[in-house]
Amino acid sequence: MRVVPLAHARVGVVVARFEDLVDRGLRTLIAEDDHIDLLAAGVPHGRLEAAIEEHSPQVALLNYGSLRSPLEVRELVARRPDTQLIVLANRPSPAECNQMLAFGATACLSKETQARDVLSAIHLASRGLQVLRRMEDPADYPLHQSGPELLTPREAVVLDLLQNGRSNGEIAAELHIGVETVRTHARSIYRKLGVRSRRELART
Repeated sequence: MRVVPLAHARVGVVVARFEDLVDRGLRTLIAEDDHIDLLAAGVPHGRLEAAIEEHSPQVALLNYGSLRSPLEVRELVARRPDTQLIVLANRPSPAECNQMLAFGATACLSKETQARDVLSAIHLASRGLQVLRRMEDPADYPLHQSGPELLTPREAVVLDLLQNGRSNGEIAAELHIGVETVRTHARSIYRKLGVRSRRELART
């Protein structure tokens, strides 16, 4: 599907660092669209938020493989709400895309996505519209992807309750599970998000 850009509207884009071939392809693709301004490209992951702050793009393209935790997407959305995030990954599974979308990304696309669809996603994202990719047969995807380890659906629920200040007992009562099960979920969440305690989680 081709999206026609709004008249006289230009979209500012910041692009994270990708593998050389993907990076070159994205630069060429964006340069060919008269309605997109490439504000920064090849931005190292650790400098991405600073680049977004400096350039104030409508859209930023993130490399899924560079994320340390899916929580990074949620944090970036919270701190830079005016920039829409598109995550590009190596053949992302439906679960990986759903997690990125749940944490605030506007789109989750495969790095093999056709050029016109990437451009359409950028234009749609610039209008604040969420882009849902076509879900293919999960059996077509490898079991392990390079990138952050996913939270399970139950862990995502527990994470939300933890961040809202609920105690283990309150979470257990609300979800109708045992307190020890809540502790097990919490330990798994801390490990996957790279934090050591509830206090450290609250600061994220």
